[in-house]
Amino acid sequence: MGPSEMDTSESKPLASPLTLREQAEALPGTPGVYLFYDKDDKLLYVGKAAGLRKRVQSYFRNDSGLSPRIGRMVRQISRMETRAAASEAEALLIEAELIKQRRPAYNVAFRDDKMYPMLKVTAEAFPRLLVTRRRQADGARYFGPYTDAGLMHQAVEFMRKVFPMRTCKTFPATPCLEYHLGRCLAPCADYIDAANYNRIVEDLVAFLEGRRDTLLKDLNRRMAPAAADKRFEEAARLRDQILALTSVIEAQKRSEVSGPLEQMQLALKLPSLPNRIEAFDISNVFGAFSVGSMVVFEAGKPKKMHYRKFRIRTVEGIDDFKMMAEVIRRRYSGTLVKALPFPDLILVDGGKGQLGAACTELEALALRLPAVGLAKRFEHLFLPGSQDPIVLLHSSPVLQLLQRVRDEAHRFAVTYHRRLRSETVTQSSLEGIPGIGPIRAAKLLRHFGTVGRLRAASPDAVADAAGMSLEQALLVLHSLRLPEKENKR
Repeated sequence: MGPSEMDTSESKPLASPLTLREQAEALPGTPGVYLFYDKDDKLLYVGKAAGLRKRVQSYFRNDSGLSPRIGRMVRQISRMETRAAASEAEALLIEAELIKQRRPAYNVAFRDDKMYPMLKVTAEAFPRLLVTRRRQADGARYFGPYTDAGLMHQAVEFMRKVFPMRTCKTFPATPCLEYHLGRCLAPCADYIDAANYNRIVEDLVAFLEGRRDTLLKDLNRRMAPAAADKRFEEAARLRDQILALTSVIEAQKRSEVSGPLEQMQLALKLPSLPNRIEAFDISNVFGAFSVGSMVVFEAGKPKKMHYRKFRIRTVEGIDDFKMMAEVIRRRYSGTLVKALPFPDLILVDGGKGQLGAACTELEALALRLPAVGLAKRFEHLFLPGSQDPIVLLHSSPVLQLLQRVRDEAHRFAVTYHRRLRSETVTQSSLEGIPGIGPIRAAKLLRHFGTVGRLRAASPDAVADAAGMSLEQALLVLHSLRLPEKENKR
């Protein structure tokens, strides 16, 4: 969530002679910052986005929905630039730093520090990292302001883990909970002296100013002497800082040079690019009318001609695991194997249980296909054989793509399930027919399933299915067909 390197040199503008709308359509759907310039190359505005394409497109679709001030700005835009970010929280920090450096004409809200929160590194003997809305002449260093307080607080949580500093106004008598959580090094108990503490403060300032590569090199230089001098706690802390910052930098580079599919291959350690993703979901109400769905995405887009729906055949009652196993078995055996290519990734709607059921079926079919489960509750990803989930930021392009695929599978399953329910005779309505009790009603439901099939059946077929006399079967059909005739009058 750290800010990108704040290079004041101009980045390469998007190619012309494309129109601004065409340029916006060509942007990636990943987090980043966008910069608008007028015909004199004067910077008009800097903004952040969780998805650059969608956000920038919103300026050029129709200016009728824009405020008068923003409408005037859009009419002045001559060109635009974008800068990638690893997450929306990082984009927030980049946006604030660019606005501070460049003072764009239309970022007027930033001229009033009381409107948005800022970060403050105090000028105390042992400085603190605070959130404030008021800039004072107190010798402290201020960063921001930041337009999104929620994202800013996410960034603060990350920084307090990587750069442990005190949060207390006055020193407690003994080290507090923050020390035991590894978020403070307890200067109150002289566990760290002022010189070493201030080194951490300067590291934080370098991070906030965007000097990440320089900071990473410096941390690496300091770790070896700390270990050689047997300052093992300091060496371990430096190591953890290096790992955290390296992950941020790698995420930034991935977002700059690759799209969601490439990032997904890296995040899930897939053997190949997940160009074809097949996602599965189960839908039922208390075990009734149970169905499964399969949707297909290729190159990040739905391929609806390959969608398939499944009416559950072998499972009665409520057992999503067995239903998932049945759907997987039917997809990857029989006629569908020849009709459809194998996927690069299987996505299961659910956690370890649903994923385990799917993988057991794949093993029984002697298939080794990469699979992942996406649990709805926390949006965590699960890989086969792994106890711990993969946790991605909600702004991650990988998670957003998998959520889009999962949600489409859910929509397709629910649509099919609702259609079946609307077409299917309810057991209670059958039980209202003279001579039909719960057992016979259930038999008819299992055998015929839909209103149309039961109405169209012969009296002999109905009698055989329900174990009733021909006269009773005729009464059932008469009762079902009578409303239909009356409705046509």
